[in-house]
Amino acid sequence: MTRRPPVIGIVGGIGAGKSEVARALAELGCVVSDSDRAAHEVLASPDVITQAVQRWGRAVLAADGRPDRSAIGQVVFADPGERLWLESIIHPRLESRRRQLFAAHPQARAHVIDAPLLLEAGLGPSCDAVIFVEAPEGARLARVQATRGWSHAEWSRREAAQMPLDLKRKMSHHVVCNDGDPASLRVSVRAVLDLIDPATSD
Repeated sequence: MTRRPPVIGIVGGIGAGKSEVARALAELGCVVSDSDRAAHEVLASPDVITQAVQRWGRAVLAADGRPDRSAIGQVVFADPGERLWLESIIHPRLESRRRQLFAAHPQARAHVIDAPLLLEAGLGPSCDAVIFVEAPEGARLARVQATRGWSHAEWSRREAAQMPLDLKRKMSHHVVCNDGDPASLRVSVRAVLDLIDPATSD
């Protein structure tokens, strides 16, 4: 019987280090669907730009005609209805890309979905296992301040728009702690992957 790679979802708070876990899984032979990067590409596609301008006006575009993610963020995080509208445009396109990516790599150890809103988007049932990335609040805030330039208020506002962390943790199958030690994180990720996919572990 042909082996089907397990599907693994990654969840956690903003700045927890989900992408670091995804990179560790990729190093272990998994294929990762980076929903954040794919969403940026989808948002910049001509048809999506047209729909965004029709709904919000040209104020959501930068001077070069590309989407201004900061301006769009101000709109969608201030109004849940607008966020839902944007997700209804983006998510089907992301799902199509993800299916194509996974179909192209049937021999991967696992197929990984790295999506900021994995559970909110209803992708939990599509996963054989969900990994919750745990990190101290202070460390998470420091990461987003360093990498995205967000203030504490902006970080708090965006996190409040997501599912509560205790519920995400409860809905997950495994927990890995990202305390800032890359080597320790990779050991933890390998151990969890071996639990999820013991047939191909070393």
